Amino acid sequence: MADAPVEEIAQAVGIARGLIYREFTAKEELVVLTVAGYLAELAVEMEAAAGAAGELPEAQVAALVSVYTGFCRRYPAFLDGQIGLMRRPAGELFALVSPQTWHELGDAMAGCLGPVADVIRRGCEHGRFRVGDPELAANLVWTQMLGAMHLGRLGVGVRRTEDGEAALLEIRQDDLVAACVASALATLGTTSARS
Repeated sequence: MADAPVEEIAQAVGIARGLIYREFTAKEELVVLTVAGYLAELAVEMEAAAGAAGELPEAQVAALVSVYTGFCRRYPAFLDGQIGLMRRPAGELFALVSPQTWHELGDAMAGCLGPVADVIRRGCEHGRFRVGDPELAANLVWTQMLGAMHLGRLGVGVRRTEDGEAALLEIRQDDLVAACVASALATLGTTSARS
């Protein structure tokens, strides 16, 4: 959607192009609000997953990662929208959207990152994780998963053969999700892996 001309968006929805500009300050605002809508839906799923995963912080992180990766697989437009938003520095994006839209995006992001930071914080309090700033760690884990899911969407990586030649590496979704869980736990400095 970020690359689509406004005329195509209006035509797909069945409205006049002018109506889009009457409701949104720029096409970017439409993208931001679309991503915020996805994030609001994802936040509900993440809250439920964290609550249903039991008491172990490692299991809660695994559940949150699984929900996030599953959501990205179900909704490729969500994945594309997030990546599109991250191409711009925050100040540049802020200048393109209304304050209300900026606030909606922030609330939606906090709704998703909050459960992740809470689990990390509890894991640190119980000596299961070793991070200095749970909020930063939550954002880092989120961004790592975003990049990994983009790799999954591509479906291929690059590897070197025994002959030293470059070759494609098939990316299998189940392996990718397991790698995301392992990466998140490694980022959090899980003590259970060292015990």
